[in-house]
Amino acid sequence: MRIFDGIIRDRGSKYSVSGGPCNSAVEAKAFIKQLCRKKKFAKATHNSWAFLYGDLPLKNDDGEAGAGMIIIRMLEREKLHNHIIVVTRWYGGKNLGGDRFRHVQNAVRHYLDNAF
Repeated sequence: MRIFDGIIRDRGSKYSVSGGPCNSAVEAKAFIKQLCRKKKFAKATHNSWAFLYGDLPLKNDDGEAGAGMIIIRMLEREKLHNHIIVVTRWYGGKNLGGDRFRHVQNAVRHYLDNAF
C-alpha cells in the first residue's frame, strides 16, 4: 500500500491518495478496511476508490458523486489493471463545486506519477 498524504489543500479540504495491487472486489474491500485502520482515514469524509478488474470497472464514490468514474477513466487511459486507487477527502467546511473533480484528477495523477 502506497499513501501520499496531504497532497492537495483547498478552502479547508484536504486530499490524500493511496493505492496498491487489487485483484477482486473482496480485495478492494480489504484494502479499504486496512486503510481505514488508520484513524485519520477512518474519519475522512470520503474514501472514493476504483480499479479495473480485467476490463470490468469497479468503483465506489463514497458520497463524492462522480469521483469513482474519474479514477476509472484515468486507469483506463493508463491501461492500469488490477490496481486500486483511493482518493481521500476531509471536508473543510466550504463547498468546492466543480473544483473537487479537478482535485480528484490531480490526486490520481500524483499517484500515477509517483507510485511506480
